[in-house]
Amino acid sequence: MRFNHLDLNLLVALDVLLEEQNITRAAVRLHMTQSALSGILRRLRTYFEDELLVQVGRSMTPTLLGKDLQIPVREVLLKIQTSIAAKPVFDVATSKRHFRIMASDYLINVLFAEVIHRIGAEAANVTFELMSPGETAVEMLMRGEIDLMIAPEQHINTEHPSQLLFEEQHVCVVWQGNSSVSEPFTLENYLQLGHVAAAFGRSRTPAIEQWFMHQYGCQRRLEVITHDFNTIPHLLIGTERIATMHSRLAALYAQLLPLRLLAPPVKLPVMREYMAWHRSLDGDAMLIWLRAKLLETVQTFSNPALA
Repeated sequence: MRFNHLDLNLLVALDVLLEEQNITRAAVRLHMTQSALSGILRRLRTYFEDELLVQVGRSMTPTLLGKDLQIPVREVLLKIQTSIAAKPVFDVATSKRHFRIMASDYLINVLFAEVIHRIGAEAANVTFELMSPGETAVEMLMRGEIDLMIAPEQHINTEHPSQLLFEEQHVCVVWQGNSSVSEPFTLENYLQLGHVAAAFGRSRTPAIEQWFMHQYGCQRRLEVITHDFNTIPHLLIGTERIATMHSRLAALYAQLLPLRLLAPPVKLPVMREYMAWHRSLDGDAMLIWLRAKLLETVQTFSNPALA
């Protein structure tokens, strides 16, 4: 297909080149030789009358025009993929759709294990790739590299569609043999105990610390910081430490490990989990179906029992 003498197939190569900024890696992704891709880059440079990418050491750096083209080119390709190239109707039972979803290990345990089980009975050929969120999560969503991102409200980009999935409370969790918990459980006791928490990103600061500092001018005594939510319960066993966890994940582990769930000594902020997707997928019938399945599953959630 050509538009104003531009072969639109070249945009696929330009998109990969602007992302990889390396001829060798881009050629591997596009399943072509480096010489063939170099020829395509020459044609693109001729059409746009710009270098687009210039060699700097072992990598290539986009020119100003190259940077300006990166988002529009990706948007055009996504629009073609989701409108012109997409099938007008879909059959869940026979669909071979592969969903790429970004979600924390907490969500995988409390939500996706059940969602995938339910979908398996209805759409056996649908597959999933569950990806851990990182500092580039929003950028991956904006580039259309994932179908769906589920994250707390503060991490949702307002440039793309989103929908509230569910609200989550926090509970305190201790080993059943922990003798350092006061009766009644007070904020003073909470702050005296050593804490286990998960932290992500470069700052390695759990989000709840910021809230405590703002509300009370104090921080918890963090003795163990881990890289995911699912290791927290195991790190409490046999210790006098405490953790503040998502209530549904805590309830799940309390069925498997000797743990005791306590109501927090202060009212903690409610966490709101949102689904977000690229705007080009707004009319994607299969993604709409998946989002409905997620909403259907969260309706079965129950509140954990506290000590």
